[in-house]
Amino acid sequence: MTKTKSSVVSDFVAPIGVLTAICLVMTLLLAVTNHITAPIIAATQARIAEEARLEVLPGADSFLQIEIAVPDGNQVTEAYKAANGAGYVFMLTAEGYGGKGTLVMSVGIDGEGKIVETKVISNKETPGMGSKVTGDDFKGQFPGKTDEDLAGGAIDTITGATKSSNFYIRAVRDAFAVYELVKEG
Repeated sequence: MTKTKSSVVSDFVAPIGVLTAICLVMTLLLAVTNHITAPIIAATQARIAEEARLEVLPGADSFLQIEIAVPDGNQVTEAYKAANGAGYVFMLTAEGYGGKGTLVMSVGIDGEGKIVETKVISNKETPGMGSKVTGDDFKGQFPGKTDEDLAGGAIDTITGATKSSNFYIRAVRDAFAVYELVKEG
């Protein structure tokens, strides 16, 4: 029986070198993949956002983004004015029952201060309960309503999903708060 002598190079350095080479190759491949897919993902997200704006304000022909200082605690992330004067669209990342960023939504408000439509773009609410705020039964209550209507309790919350319903209503009210700022300026 012959014993082979072990060496530091074959026992330690070679495996580390091989693993390092594998990691470098994988990193390079991930970087190339990211470089190729990043513009496609950005274009898809822009298209989805534009479709959401058109869905909540169908009378608009195109949109101009409005730069505005959103008050602290307000959930509006972007504000848009319809180029033809049909109204405004507000993009929100709202708190829901699941925490911050649970609801990503858009709200269309016409020039008279009435909701045209609301749309949830994505949500992380509890399936079957809090996610009911995305349904037509709940969302269908908003068109034609004003901020005063919302403050006066004109929207019925969903039984079993009262917190999610109230978070949704608060997000729409935040859109109205920014609407008051942009219509004046």
